[in-house]
Amino acid sequence: VLSGKGGVGKSSITTQLALSLSLAGKPVGILDIDLTGPSIPRLLGLEDAKITQAPGGWLPVQVHPSQVLPPTSELTEKTINGDGYNQGNRPLPPRTNGDTAPTPDPRPIGALYAISLGFLLPSRSSAVVWRGPKKTAMVRQFLTDVLWPPIDYLLIDTPPGTSDEHISLAETLLQQTAPPSPTSSPKLAGAVIVTTPQAVAVSDVRKELSFCRKVGIGVLGVVENMSGYVCECCGEETNLFGRGGGEVMAQEFGVTFLGRVPVDGQWGVLVEEGKRPRYGSQVVKNSSDEDEDELGEEEYEGTNQGDRGREVLDEDHDPEHQGQRQARDSACLVDKYRSCSLSSVFDGITRQLYNIVEVTSVNGT
Repeated sequence: VLSGKGGVGKSSITTQLALSLSLAGKPVGILDIDLTGPSIPRLLGLEDAKITQAPGGWLPVQVHPSQVLPPTSELTEKTINGDGYNQGNRPLPPRTNGDTAPTPDPRPIGALYAISLGFLLPSRSSAVVWRGPKKTAMVRQFLTDVLWPPIDYLLIDTPPGTSDEHISLAETLLQQTAPPSPTSSPKLAGAVIVTTPQAVAVSDVRKELSFCRKVGIGVLGVVENMSGYVCECCGEETNLFGRGGGEVMAQEFGVTFLGRVPVDGQWGVLVEEGKRPRYGSQVVKNSSDEDEDELGEEEYEGTNQGDRGREVLDEDHDPEHQGQRQARDSACLVDKYRSCSLSSVFDGITRQLYNIVEVTSVNGT
């Protein structure tokens, strides 16, 4: 997962691609080679985890094992339109089968593993002050000395730019993943390029596309991150950073445009606080009496808006509901991610990537 620009969300994209592949039943590994700013441990909620040294190499940290997830009533709609959004870009209401609980998916999810320099540092604030040769050696060690369990996909989160880490990564990957015969398909599927819509970001990300062509790494597609913000309460969309820059760049370079990823505040709540995302009627918005007077005396099933809001507040403070929420929040990350509106977006992106990789593997091109 590459980008010539910092701050475009490569680590977030990598994490969500891994979660989406895991939900599809694929065992996945995440390799974080952003040595000076490793974000993967924090996004996975595993900052206290440590790498285990074993005979022959390092053992990656297990994020979650393969398992069958419990049913949830807070899943967002999985129907994707052409832009990679759910209809209207809005989180949709819970889906249930009448008064019964949703039917659980009997298929187990894939196990997820991760390795990062962040697992070797004493604390989050520890600085890594290394020159180029030491960075290069660490990247090569991560690529050759990690004892991965059986996995179908390895996602590599990279730092911005086209510097030492990228050159070392490209050289080592091309050597390690070379096909055993001319008729075999390479193990290195390709690169996912991440950008944001604004022109200043796109101009830097173009350099990463040129870098991939020079070193011989194929480009699977472009993701336009932070493309719009959808209000969690009213569903109104605002293009904070513009729209369409990534798609135009993909067309110019003749690569696949994988989709747009909007800003979702509940994704931040999930990774920062470990809480299950909540949308729509689950989000409480306080209104003053003055606002209620302006809105009039409109009622919803015999209850005015002020009473309706207070009922939600009372529910949030009810011990029974608090206990249920704590049980939900104690679930594993991939379980809670199913309730995030971005899970439907990445479901569509992952399907495209899977099809591209499988077609490449079958055709050998």
